[in-house]
Amino acid sequence: MKNTKRNALIFLILLGFISMLSDFTHEGARSIYGPYLSIIGVSAFLVSLTAGLGEFIGQSLRIGMGYIADKTKKYWLMMIIGYSINLLVIPLLMFVDASVWQIAIILILFERVGKGIRAPAKSALTSFTTQELGVGKAFALQEAMDQIGAFLGPLFVYLVLNLNKGSELDGYQLAFGLLGIFAIMTLVMIVIAKTKYPNPDQFEKTGHVRGFKGNKRFAFYLIAIIFIAMGFIDYPVLAYYMGEHMVVDVIYIPLLYSFVMGIDALAALGFGILYDKKGSTILIISTLLSIFIAPLFFLINGIYGILSGLVLWGIAMGAQESILKAVISNLVSKEKRATAYGIFYTIFGSAWFLGSLIIGGLYEVNLLYVVLFSALMECTATVFLIIYRKSEKREMITD
Repeated sequence: MKNTKRNALIFLILLGFISMLSDFTHEGARSIYGPYLSIIGVSAFLVSLTAGLGEFIGQSLRIGMGYIADKTKKYWLMMIIGYSINLLVIPLLMFVDASVWQIAIILILFERVGKGIRAPAKSALTSFTTQELGVGKAFALQEAMDQIGAFLGPLFVYLVLNLNKGSELDGYQLAFGLLGIFAIMTLVMIVIAKTKYPNPDQFEKTGHVRGFKGNKRFAFYLIAIIFIAMGFIDYPVLAYYMGEHMVVDVIYIPLLYSFVMGIDALAALGFGILYDKKGSTILIISTLLSIFIAPLFFLINGIYGILSGLVLWGIAMGAQESILKAVISNLVSKEKRATAYGIFYTIFGSAWFLGSLIIGGLYEVNLLYVVLFSALMECTATVFLIIYRKSEKREMITD
């Protein structure tokens, strides 16, 4: 029993290192997508559209990818293909300039496609360790290591931009190229993990098979996450705002993203541990915090408003990345879990895309509308999470 728990922990740590290296790569890149696209002539609407469309494409693929992963049990193959596409397109951005800005948008979209292919398999692999380690703790540890990479990647990009002696565009292109080194390191780590643990689903003993069809709690949960996703503003939009209004020198934008990812990592650990103790009540609290992100960021003048909004953004993102996936592990048994993650990710991404379209359009009209829309969506999400929590309590009493 102890040996199984130890192996599950080692496997989870290996997954964590994969996440850390991959997030170093793609979050380092994402930290400068906004100002980079601005430099090569892309409008605020197209930046928001690209961010939202990327999430939509990447997330909509996941329902199919999750089904394939459950049917074939080829979790590692999905990981290798997905991570290869997700990460290896990033160094290609070093060859793109203003004359072909459309290529940059295509590559950024492909980065999300790769994530869509590997995400259900990765979440399923993580979930197989939860029986031994605890669902909240397992996803929290994985997310914390993930966010260490997300913290260091933007910091690395900041140093590259700061030390670059060429033009501003040259600095961005150099950063994209150097991130390719960490993309290759990620793929090497996947091969090592696959060799050591070829069948990680064996960590979880088969219990009562519970799918998602007719699962009322699962349905209530999906409705709640639709509103969470619609109201949550993507970082490229926040970065675009900071660069456009010159609230922060553009060279510090990736540094701020690194700072936020550090907060994300700490929040993920804290919320994951609390989830094992308090359940979905913790998700309600984190969603309530999300209501205040846009008002603080956009309505309070100066650096203090920006920093306050970003701190809350990091806390809410950490909670989302750990708890949202942990809930699925409790709702659906392992035989159907990759499919359930695919459904979850697809709905979440579609809602994120719709929200990004609306936010991008409202941004062009009046920032106050962005604030009102975001706050309203998160308030609505909170209501549905309370309904979900009540249904969860009823089912626990029935069981």
